[in-house]
Amino acid sequence: MALTKYKCIIAYDGTDYAGWQRQKHCANTVTQVLEDTFYRVFNEKVMIKGASRTDSGVHALGQVAMIETTLNISNTGMLTAWNNRLPDAIVVRDIVAMDSDFHPQRNVIEKTYQYHLFLKQPLPLTTRYGWFYRYNLDINKLKKALQVFVGTHDFRSFCTGHDMKTTVRTIDSIVISYQPQFDAYQIDIKGAGFLRYQIRRMVGGALEVASRPLLSIDYLQEVLEKKNPEHSLPNAPARGLVLKEIVYKNKDNQ
Repeated sequence: MALTKYKCIIAYDGTDYAGWQRQKHCANTVTQVLEDTFYRVFNEKVMIKGASRTDSGVHALGQVAMIETTLNISNTGMLTAWNNRLPDAIVVRDIVAMDSDFHPQRNVIEKTYQYHLFLKQPLPLTTRYGWFYRYNLDINKLKKALQVFVGTHDFRSFCTGHDMKTTVRTIDSIVISYQPQFDAYQIDIKGAGFLRYQIRRMVGGALEVASRPLLSIDYLQEVLEKKNPEHSLPNAPARGLVLKEIVYKNKDNQ
C-alpha cells in the first residue's frame, strides 16, 4: 500500500519528559512515547519528524510533526484512537493529509515561543508552566533589555553546543504582556529559527540585567557582541518555555 504523509499538531506538558527528540538510551521522550503508542494502537511503526527539538522540561501547544503511514483510516479516526492511548501529558490536536513534498522543517516563516514569569508565588495548578522569579525586577528595564536581541545577530554568546553551521539568527519581535488570569508576565518571542538554549539564555540574561541596578543594558549588548558563551549570565529554567505556534510559507501547510 502507498504511504500517505500527515502533518500532526501536538501539545504536551514537558515536565516529566527528557525532551522532544528520540534518544538512544532514553524511552521517556515525547517522540518515543508518540511512536510507541502509535504502534500499540495500529500495529504499524512510524517515525515522527518534528519541526523543533524542544529540550527536557519545555512544553508545547503547537509542535508540528510529520508521519508517513499506510493506514487506510480517516483523519478523525486516527486522531481519536491515538489520543485514547496517549498519556494525559501529550495530545495530538490535529492530523491533516499533506502533499508528498511536505516536511515540517522546511518553509518555516515564523516560530512563536512564549516564556512565562511569575513575580509572586504561583498557584499549584500553574507553577509547572512558569519561573517564579524571586528578585526585585524592573519590568520597563526588562522590556528594553530584551530589545537588544531583536534583529539579525550572531547569537554565539546565547546558545549551547558547537554542531551548528552558523549561529546567526533573526528575531522578528519580543513583546511582554501581563496575564492577569495567571498573575504572570508572558514574553512572546518570534523568529524563523532558534539555537539550542537560545531563548532561555536570552531571557535569563535580560532578567539578570533588569533585576540588578548596577548592570546596564549596554553590558548585555557587550556580551552579545563578544560572541562568547562563557559568561556569568544565568539560563532561565525550562519549565517557563512553551512552543506556541509554527507558521509556514505555503498556507496549505499551516
